[in-house]
Amino acid sequence: MDIDLRKKENLHVVFWLVKDFAWLAGLKWLGLGMAVPTVLLSYWLTYKSRSNRSDFFHNMAVSFWITGNSMWMAGEFYFDDTKRHLVIPVFVAGLTVIGYFYLTEYLNKKKNPA
Repeated sequence: MDIDLRKKENLHVVFWLVKDFAWLAGLKWLGLGMAVPTVLLSYWLTYKSRSNRSDFFHNMAVSFWITGNSMWMAGEFYFDDTKRHLVIPVFVAGLTVIGYFYLTEYLNKKKNPA
């Protein structure tokens, strides 16, 4: 793996942890401020991983997850947690992406046993 890519993955984890800490602490400005680079970096990592099927699908699922997570946080901060239903499709998309990956892996192994 490219060392620069690994550093960005690690930075993504730091951004995500700071965002979630801010959410827990009720620091709206920090939570929303960290949500932007966290989400953007997540999709960038997904794009960069497109040459590896497994990494791509896992990163895409994480990207949907962190997007939904950030939307949920914003809903709690600014809409008295009344918009949670709007986030469900984003989490379902993440579950669908990863489910599709594992289903196709399973079917490929059944079709072509090693």
